Amino acid sequence: MKVHTFTGGAFVQNGYLAVCEDNGQALVVDPGAAASGMVRHLRRTGARPSAILLTHAHLDHIEGISAVRGAFPEIPIHLHPEDRPLYDGVPDQAAAFGLPAVDVPPPTDELTPGGCVRFGEYVLEVRHAPGHSPGHVVLYAPADDLAFVGDVVFAGSIGRTDLPGGDFQVLIESIRRELLTLPPQTRLLPGHGPETTVAHEARHNPFLVPRYGGELA
Repeated sequence: MKVHTFTGGAFVQNGYLAVCEDNGQALVVDPGAAASGMVRHLRRTGARPSAILLTHAHLDHIEGISAVRGAFPEIPIHLHPEDRPLYDGVPDQAAAFGLPAVDVPPPTDELTPGGCVRFGEYVLEVRHAPGHSPGHVVLYAPADDLAFVGDVVFAGSIGRTDLPGGDFQVLIESIRRELLTLPPQTRLLPGHGPETTVAHEARHNPFLVPRYGGELA
């Protein structure tokens, strides 16, 4: 699996293209403000997107869906159902940050915890990780030792929990259950900032390491 990162917008959000190099199938993960770059890359390389996968439905992770759908009208949109209220309320999200209204087409498919998304030769496991938002998921590719973690954890930090539906203790439990149980070498590809690994965050993240006043060992 080849992963390409596209970063942009006021929130400096990371969207990703995951491409199967064997057959050119691709997944679009969290198309944000840099979605037009994703579309240009797909057209330039000839990769064929089979789905849009959303780790969660905050504005910065979905504002580019219409750009992708404009280029690939039939592409399905996958979202955990507990984040549907956030998705449907995207105009209110934009207004809360003083941003122009965003129009997004409705999701077409549900991401089911414990289920899988297949494309090309690869499988992504869907792991429910609420706390930043109620329907947040982590998309884990065991064969490649990587996970798309959205806004659950960052390099040296964790997702904010002061937005509607956020809960600090629930987020900490999600990190403990869904991320720190992954192999230490697993690459974590977050919604903001540089990538990191399970091992690095378990040892150094001040929100997670007890000696720094964090919650986990």
